Formats: sequence, structure tokens, C-alpha cells
Amino acid sequence: MPMSSPLTPSRHRRLRWLAPLSLILLLGAAHASRADDASPWDADQRSTLRLIAGSTGNGVLTLRAGIEMRIDPGWKTYWRYAGDSGLPPSFDFAGSENVKSVNVLWPAPKRFPDGAGGNSIGYTGNVIFPLQVVAQDASRPVTLRLKATYGVCEKICIPASGKAQLQFSAGPSSENTALTDAELRVPKPAALAAAGRLAVRAVHREAAVSRQRVTIDVTTPYGADVALFAEGPTPQWSFPLPEPVESGPGGTRRFAFDVDGVPPGSRIEGAQIKLTLIAGENAIEVTTHLD
Repeated sequence: MPMSSPLTPSRHRRLRWLAPLSLILLLGAAHASRADDASPWDADQRSTLRLIAGSTGNGVLTLRAGIEMRIDPGWKTYWRYAGDSGLPPSFDFAGSENVKSVNVLWPAPKRFPDGAGGNSIGYTGNVIFPLQVVAQDASRPVTLRLKATYGVCEKICIPASGKAQLQFSAGPSSENTALTDAELRVPKPAALAAAGRLAVRAVHREAAVSRQRVTIDVTTPYGADVALFAEGPTPQWSFPLPEPVESGPGGTRRFAFDVDGVPPGSRIEGAQIKLTLIAGENAIEVTTHLD
């Protein structure tokens, strides 16, 4: 009986099938290796979000991660304090595994008109909220699960939500650069009256019969676009946005706002105030008390 040659038609057909199959398996393996860097996107009407992870090693207790959010052109979402109107994001990690705590960091936001005569605070385009994830046990796998609710706004505002899940693994991450860029945008903690080209020099409360007013003197680099935001000791406080009013002493710039948005039963005297000062690509955060 004649022997079949090594390249019979049936062998050719097997090779034609095996080559695409090998490519599929290779691509699948590459996709699996990337799965620990980022979760799938979860889309809503005008936005989408996912979790991303930074590089880590075995036995690391604190992990770098982020919530990446993409907002449709012309739409915006909000900072932890939304300003005159808007819905601050809420991030829930209660369903996570082997997670002791998650600290959400907030990149410097922008101020924009809210369409109703006021101003809101938030983000447009693409934003990453860096996360500091602390594991319960560094020797065990960590799975981060997120449930997010947030608002997106154009001429109208609509509620949005999203879910994401990400299991961390030791090794390098393709998301390191994006995470580092987002972390650099987070305002740096600074002391009141600290030296520097960007600083909050003084905060005063002016008490009058009809109203109370807070003035803030700051120094900023010449020619920089400047924004200043003020927050009370809890999210229930809703201070107005500080407005530039005049030049302060020694070449400083002065901002001011009339005290409003104080919860019933709370006292403004001695209250903690957090100030976020942004000048171009630089930002600081100063916590002090009203005298």
C-alpha cells in the first residue's frame, strides 16, 4: 500500500486550522495578562468607567489603583464637592475581598458655569481618581469591587452608575504612566502661610451684624489661571465658591465669600475649613480653622 506523503490534503487542512487556533490562543493569553491591569469598561448613557491597577510585587500591603472615567464631549462630572449644583461621585468598595481600606484621591478639578447662574466644580473628558488600596493580608490575593454613582451634566444633569471588578497580581502594569500622571494632579498638602510661589497666606473671618464673610489671601505664579475652592468640616457644609475681590497685602491676591450653607446647629467660629488652590498645573490643599 503506498505511503501517504507528509503533506497530504488532509494535513494541509489541519495546518490551516492549527495556525489560526494558535494565534487565537496567543492573543487570549496576552489578553489574560492584561486583565490584571484593567477591568472591562462599564458604560452608561454619557460616560463609562473601569478600574486600573499599577505595578506591584509579592507581599505588598498597599496597592496603587485608579477609577478611570470617560465623559462624552460637552458633558462633565463632579468633584467631591460639586459647588452650587451637581452630584458628587459616590464610590462603594464594600464587596471587595481581602481589602482593609481604600483611600480615594481627587485630582485638581475645574470650575464651570452650571447653567443656572451659579458655578459647579468637576471634570471633563478623561479623569482618573487614584486609589490607595490597603490589603488585609499581603500574602493573599486582593480583589477590588466598585459600585459607583455619579452625575453627568450638559444643559441637563442625569444620574449615572457603573460597576467594576479587578483582581491584583504581582508584576508590571501598562497603566503605571496614567496612574502617575493622575497622582501628580492631586493637590499637595501644605501648611497655612507656608513659603512658596503657590501658597495660602492668611484666612480671616469677618463678623458683621448682617452677615459673616471669609477672606483668603494667596500668592500664585504670575499669569497663571487661578481657582480657589472652600470646603467645611463635613460634606453637609456647602460654602459658596470664593471669588477674587482685590489685591491683598504684599502682592498677594485676595478671595472672599459670604458665609452660607452652614448646617443647622453648627457654629462657624472655630470650624475647620479646607482650601484647594489651583494655579495652572499646580495645586495645593490647606486645612485650617476659622478664627
